Amino acid sequence: MNGATALIEMLSSYGVEVIFGVPGDTNVALYVALRDAQNPPRHVTCRDERSAVYMADCYARLTGKPGVAEVPSGAGALYGLPGVAEANKSSVPLILLVNDIPTGGVGRGTLTELPVEELFRPISKRAETLTHIAKLPELVRRAFREATAGQPGAVVLSLPEDILYQTLPETGVSLHVERQCVRAPSSRVRPEAADLSAALDAILQAKRPLILAGGGANRSGAAASITAFAERLNVPVVSTITGQGVIRDDHRLGIGIIGDNGFHPHALWALGRADLVVYVGCRMGSVATMNWQWPTQSGDTRIVQIDLDPETVGNTYAIDFPLVGDAKAVIDAMLDGVPTDFTPGTDGWVGEINERRGEFWKEMEPLLTSDAAPLRPERVIEAINKVLPSPCFVVSDAGTPTPYATRFLRLHDPASKLIIPRFFGGLGYAIPAVIGAWFAAPDRKPVGLFGDGSLGMSAGELETLTRLQVPAVLIHFNNACFGWIKALQRVTDRHHAGQDPERAGQPRDVRANDPTFGVDFNAYDMSKLANVYGMKAFRVETPEALDAALKEAFALDEPVFIDVVVESIADRLPPVFSWLKKVGVDPEAVGVQAAF
Repeated sequence: MNGATALIEMLSSYGVEVIFGVPGDTNVALYVALRDAQNPPRHVTCRDERSAVYMADCYARLTGKPGVAEVPSGAGALYGLPGVAEANKSSVPLILLVNDIPTGGVGRGTLTELPVEELFRPISKRAETLTHIAKLPELVRRAFREATAGQPGAVVLSLPEDILYQTLPETGVSLHVERQCVRAPSSRVRPEAADLSAALDAILQAKRPLILAGGGANRSGAAASITAFAERLNVPVVSTITGQGVIRDDHRLGIGIIGDNGFHPHALWALGRADLVVYVGCRMGSVATMNWQWPTQSGDTRIVQIDLDPETVGNTYAIDFPLVGDAKAVIDAMLDGVPTDFTPGTDGWVGEINERRGEFWKEMEPLLTSDAAPLRPERVIEAINKVLPSPCFVVSDAGTPTPYATRFLRLHDPASKLIIPRFFGGLGYAIPAVIGAWFAAPDRKPVGLFGDGSLGMSAGELETLTRLQVPAVLIHFNNACFGWIKALQRVTDRHHAGQDPERAGQPRDVRANDPTFGVDFNAYDMSKLANVYGMKAFRVETPEALDAALKEAFALDEPVFIDVVVESIADRLPPVFSWLKKVGVDPEAVGVQAAF
């Protein structure tokens, strides 16, 4: 067999179900192999290479299996960069196949020539070029091993077109696969028993303990373990955006979200007053610590940090109990070590947090039921809550929907997940990602949340959704602007005004004297765009129309696009910690609704 045929056979043996890609001049050999193979992975033709990698990323986040994407040389490889960078930093197992120019053309000014390996090496876990046909099986095994072992990540393989046409040697080459590398994590490591015991003793002795779950907890599949550990010790759990889902939103111990974006005031309150915090799969970076303000540096809060990456543990804070290991393995080991006669003494602590939690939701009720027009984003999320199936996958872009989805979306099934690409915050993720979500679980209706900027970057995949008949519900937050950046410009202007003695205290009409620049679009009815692609679509401007559209959309077994005219995120301060601090608003205050 030739190299392309061997590649497809090995991908099938590794359990690859789907490959997302875009055709080009250099991937003909791969396409022929896919066409002629018996029981090959399904190939999904995408409209943009960025979208192909985003689909693979979301598929991998939800299955734990390496997501596989393929792109042609040149611009195809360049368009794959954003998705590879996001997956790698988010510890998502992903393999990108770059079908490169023939080896004879290297260094000779060949059209679409790029130094692929050098290009991807800084943003991937591994980037490697196939130099000889006999090395292909070894290269594929190494890709799956690297993508799934230790801290998962993105691997890029550059496959020269001419080598994929060459015939594999009859001897000395094996197409075997490593079964443990079919899914991440392929191995679970844990610290020394003495280190685990010391950390557990500290947790058991704490009066106000708190578990803080990050994205690594989800990558590890540690949700059930963390919930069981929290229940046994009666310890409240908060999470970062990427850690959402480790415990049900309606659980007595599932307190809410911390971090800069879409946080819950009661979760922040708990973090600021805990005497011990167990960070599970969290880098303790700028977002999770609100720019390293909480917990207080060198304060009284003792810290347990669990992470697979030894370079992450202790990188930003002095850690009392550093535990380098897999989140699930470490939590399971500590749960096994809890004395059978241990009785938690944290009822008062948990009760106090939940009192504040109840106060928050009571204060939010008017927003969640508001009949204001344009529709408030909170009202949109609450309407979604009422019709979401269980379990379900919700995918949000990193822009306008994020602070409202993280704060107000309530998932009651442990199998439900909210996916947001947070590390680089690239737009254009949600629409293609719902396709990856559907391939991860075809029995679950995926939901996509996105704004105008994201739609503009990924509208072509509406055709892919229609062609595949993916039964997704797409909800467009239409405010005719790059809302997040517009809001930031107003926050910055207000902050500077407060520091200027001549402007401080003076009323400012942001509409009459708008400080924003370069962020507005023309307002259009985007349901008509969806109609062009043959998709069922609704234009929504009132609460009644929203409720009716959602009810019908979730009843249909086809892709549906709902264009919702919403209040701009730039007209009223969203729940973003750093922005509230900049304009002098206390982020812990419940019920704050500050206008610009």
